[in-house]
Amino acid sequence: MADEAKAKGNAAFSSGDFNSAVNHFTDAINLSPTNHVLFSNRSAAHASLHHYDEALSDAKKTVELKPDWGKGYSRLGAAHLGLNQFDEAVDAYSKGLEIDPSNEGLKSGLADAKASASRSRAAAPNPFGDAFQGPEMWTKLTADPSTRGFLKQPDFVNMMKEIQRNPSNLNLYLKDQRVMQALGVLLNVQFRTQQAGDDMEVGEEEMAVPSRKEPEVEKKKREPEPEPEPEFGEEKERKEKKLKAQKEKELGNAAYKKKDFETAIQHYSTAMEIDDEDISYITNRAAVHLEMGKYDECIKDCDKAVERGRELRSDYKMVAKALTRKGTALGKMAKVSKDYEPVIETYQKALTEHRNPETLKRLNEAEKAKKELEQQEYYDPNIGDEEREKGNEFFKEQKYPDAVRHYTEAIKRNPKDPRAYSNRAACYTKLGAMPEGLKDAEKCIELDPTFSKGYSRKGAVQFFMKEYDNAMETYQKGLKHDPNNQELLDGVRRCVQQINKANRGDLTPEELKERQAKGMQDPEIQNILTDPVMRQVLSDLQENPAAAQKHMQNPMIMNKIQKLISSGIVQMK
Repeated sequence: MADEAKAKGNAAFSSGDFNSAVNHFTDAINLSPTNHVLFSNRSAAHASLHHYDEALSDAKKTVELKPDWGKGYSRLGAAHLGLNQFDEAVDAYSKGLEIDPSNEGLKSGLADAKASASRSRAAAPNPFGDAFQGPEMWTKLTADPSTRGFLKQPDFVNMMKEIQRNPSNLNLYLKDQRVMQALGVLLNVQFRTQQAGDDMEVGEEEMAVPSRKEPEVEKKKREPEPEPEPEFGEEKERKEKKLKAQKEKELGNAAYKKKDFETAIQHYSTAMEIDDEDISYITNRAAVHLEMGKYDECIKDCDKAVERGRELRSDYKMVAKALTRKGTALGKMAKVSKDYEPVIETYQKALTEHRNPETLKRLNEAEKAKKELEQQEYYDPNIGDEEREKGNEFFKEQKYPDAVRHYTEAIKRNPKDPRAYSNRAACYTKLGAMPEGLKDAEKCIELDPTFSKGYSRKGAVQFFMKEYDNAMETYQKGLKHDPNNQELLDGVRRCVQQINKANRGDLTPEELKERQAKGMQDPEIQNILTDPVMRQVLSDLQENPAAAQKHMQNPMIMNKIQKLISSGIVQMK
């Protein structure tokens, strides 16, 4: 049940439904409270929701449960980073790299944490910065009647978020009376702010009429010129630049849709020159290069977007998008170079930034392509036959682990040879590894449905697992292809003996108990027992023999009764 809840959480996380992911991981944790992976996954979901306090708590629990697992420290570092605890983030990532020095997620996280710590130390402290930190800011503003109404105004909420993200932005919004009022509430200081409908207070000096007109020169001396407001001017200029850059981007998008790639590149390049704080212009230009088949240029742009995005602490989704695009370009090149390792590495980096289902799909495709390529390069039927013969020699000597090793090598050399799977299934059966033996036998039948050995191997495994009905069915399928095969005929005979033994009630109490337990795990048996019609039939078998006789005339009901008898659930006396 814990695994099922975990799977649901992973699916919700992959689809971007982080709240549902948190709920599913919580259910899984309640069922399996010592599973470190569950706490790690819930920490990632909380971080995606920007609930960094909860993410930190789960990350600490992950490290407590599994202190030698690198990913736990990655979660811990990400949570500290979200809380602007940069030095703690550096420590967490560093400890993780001591355990797993090659982990790309930890390396990337450490670089981000160090860069953030450097920027934090370099930035001039804002005297009011602490007032805007954490969720307490919103609590205070909600509790105070004078600011509670402002929280319903989107522009005010956006201004406060900007100030919370960077307290230095306070200077940009001080002219807004709502911000001044909020600042007073947060600092517990009462500012006099003019409200709508208030009367202006006028001092005596302002009411007095001057007795004479002061000379113009004297007036200039007495009244200092108002100081310029550079912050406002810079902000206005910045907004104008962004608007111009956005227009260039839109022109580039229009040209891209028309397949006018050169014009699109010009517009995106112009947008990059106007505004270097938005990496979407770089990633869009990379997309054009990718469409044109200029993969090296695409990769350069993607690298530039990632580097600049980390400097600006851009949205992690944008950084992930740049890495995914780079992976796509590398994938195109890998079709010629046959080197999929950089492709896989780049997609993995993208997933550490943001777990996007499309990126995950491309990673799986790259890993599959790499595996297929390796198999093609390794493919050699002659060596496969040699390895199979070596396995046969070890099998005869009853050295089954060595035989498995050579059969495995034979399969790698020739994955289409059913004989190697059949022989390895026999080895697994001798070693008592029944699930592995069953899997190999089924693969053998899949490769060659007419190969009778595959059916005898599968039937033997099922017989040893005391699944006599299934074994009987397997042997009978084999006999359709090879009616005179003695091994298959002997298998049918053994199955009939065991089934008849159960039908006669000749089983020992231990055998009966074991068979009943196995039968109750069978979904088909469970469905029969929960079927209202079959429950009535079973009741009639005990209490109403005449009605039971009528039921037995129905072939479907008779077949289900036989299933229950074979499984030991029902005993006929």
